[in-house]
Amino acid sequence: MQASLFLIPVTLGDTELRRVLPEFNRDVILGIRHFIVENVRTARRFLKKVEPSIVIDDLTFYELNKHTSPAQVAGYLQPLAAGESVGVISEAGCPAVADPGADVVALAQRKGYPVVPLVGPSSILLSVMASGFNGQSFAFHGYLPIDAGERVAAIKRLEGRIYTENQTQLFIETPYRNRKLAEELIKLCRPSTKLCIASNLTCADEFVRTRPVKEWAGKLPDMDKKPTIFLIYK
Repeated sequence: MQASLFLIPVTLGDTELRRVLPEFNRDVILGIRHFIVENVRTARRFLKKVEPSIVIDDLTFYELNKHTSPAQVAGYLQPLAAGESVGVISEAGCPAVADPGADVVALAQRKGYPVVPLVGPSSILLSVMASGFNGQSFAFHGYLPIDAGERVAAIKRLEGRIYTENQTQLFIETPYRNRKLAEELIKLCRPSTKLCIASNLTCADEFVRTRPVKEWAGKLPDMDKKPTIFLIYK
């Protein structure tokens, strides 16, 4: 197989690999000795889950986070120059999508190295699929502002876009603040605006439900410490 930068998805939670990842991914992983990872410990755990016989000590890990310098990122791609593939693994879901990895991919593209995205779960796509909202035009905004005033303004602005642009709006929150965000949406959005809450996708206690905002009051699910994505649409 040609030396490439492989973007390797992982599970979104404690899920059986066979439910969300194709066998092909395992074959690719077994041919890679260099991994750029968001967290070394969880990456090692994931690789052992993929193949228990894998010898972790034979592998090289390069940590990628907000403290990683551009010079370090460039160094992480050196194996590609030597004809060896490199894998990118984030904490959950797909690398470079709402997770670190885009800078590595951009550099690989500039240098002309093949970039191969592997199939795997994306909470963004799964939630859009299950929401009943517009799947031809949607925008993911990550985390909303922490400042209360800016947060209110952001929610109002995003709600406006669903009516003026016919566009589904998606965002997330730190898991322990999920309920607070849901309550803010109920308070600030129009009663008729639809809100989809998608929590712990692909896991045993997966929850995906769409209702008008006015119908969510007093009926919020248990989202405490559970990865959750929020979607609004008209």
